[in-house]
Amino acid sequence: MERGVEWDFEPTLDRIAALLDLLGSPQRAYPVIHIAGTNGKTSTARLTEALLKERNLRVGRFTSPHLVSMRERITVDGEPLSEERFAQVYEEIIPYVELADAQGRRIQFFELLTAMAFAAFADTPVDVAVIETGMGGSWDATNVADGAVCVITPISLDHTDRLGPDIPSIAGEKAGIIKPGATAVLAQQELAAAEVLMRRSAEVGAVVAREGLEFGVMSREVAIGGQLLTLRGLKGVYDEVYLPLYGAHQAGNAACALAAVEALTGGDDPLDADLVRQAFAQASSPGRMEVVRRTPTVVIDAAHNPGGMQATLEGLHEAFDFAKVIGVVAVMRDKDVEGLLELLEPIVDEIVVTRNSSPRSLTADELAALAAPIFGEERVHVEDRLDDAIDKGIGIADAEGEFSGTGVLITGSVVTAGDARRLLLKADGV
Repeated sequence: MERGVEWDFEPTLDRIAALLDLLGSPQRAYPVIHIAGTNGKTSTARLTEALLKERNLRVGRFTSPHLVSMRERITVDGEPLSEERFAQVYEEIIPYVELADAQGRRIQFFELLTAMAFAAFADTPVDVAVIETGMGGSWDATNVADGAVCVITPISLDHTDRLGPDIPSIAGEKAGIIKPGATAVLAQQELAAAEVLMRRSAEVGAVVAREGLEFGVMSREVAIGGQLLTLRGLKGVYDEVYLPLYGAHQAGNAACALAAVEALTGGDDPLDADLVRQAFAQASSPGRMEVVRRTPTVVIDAAHNPGGMQATLEGLHEAFDFAKVIGVVAVMRDKDVEGLLELLEPIVDEIVVTRNSSPRSLTADELAALAAPIFGEERVHVEDRLDDAIDKGIGIADAEGEFSGTGVLITGSVVTAGDARRLLLKADGV
């Protein structure tokens, strides 16, 4: 049966709630850390998972979208479900999906995946599940779970057609995951977003932990391959924490993950500092400021809205001493394309515009028409295929000379990052 696409859906929890009732409410079989926000959700989910795993807990993680394989979205102990297990979970729940369909509740694509994740985690079983929203919060299919801890990562403008035209509207949607009695871990926010999140927390009686007040990054310095942090958690201070991820935004994500795990564990004792160091030292976030090649250095990043792109470019400037940057960019047509290009223009010396594998991608010519007035036609190169665009970008960097300090940034979309990763790393999964 045709189940649509995840970016086009009717917002209601009725369908997924009915399906999970038929499945015996698997989402209630384990405590949940629920993560919403505009940027940083997947990285925060991975960092949270790393801490929980280091505590010898069995962890389920549900994130979206995927970079390369659909199976990445549902992981147990950091490993995507195998092809066999993914198919098995699908086969186990599809009779219930069809029963819900027959009751007049046609289950949609993302709802099916969400139900598969909840069912797989209950069947494993996991000790805790880290669940990332797909879009928004209140009406997101994942919101049938009641998070004991709810994390709201930085909120900015994205999906304005679905979530509302301004920051307070979007924050109101995201705030819907904050449930009565939960702990709300709030990343640093614009004032307009913070006010909405605090109001929701007060209304439902949630305990609030705010980055920069109850917890946060105390110090941060660039280190080889990442950064060295001192983090203040809810229960203690953790120093000499090496994080192999770039940028202030990733340090903030790590602080949120730490606070979330501290909140989940209860009691007043801090986590073991060596455990925190070990967990974060092993952390990864593929497709997020990820170096996939040297000479020239090629960095892949999934930034797809102005808030995310700003964080990426600040991290790029801080962590990489590039004399010149060549951009390879493919963007979805429903994004703030001009906003992304305007942020890139002061940083990127030449831009290769192209398209990715999604039907939502702008064509190379469409993107070029938007880029030319911002960059000037002489700085814009057009390649219809992403593989040719990557070759072009690397070729331009090579022509500058091995010691020119020229880097290549491939960005604009999670799909762009996944496609590039597949091409450059021959990745068949993450």
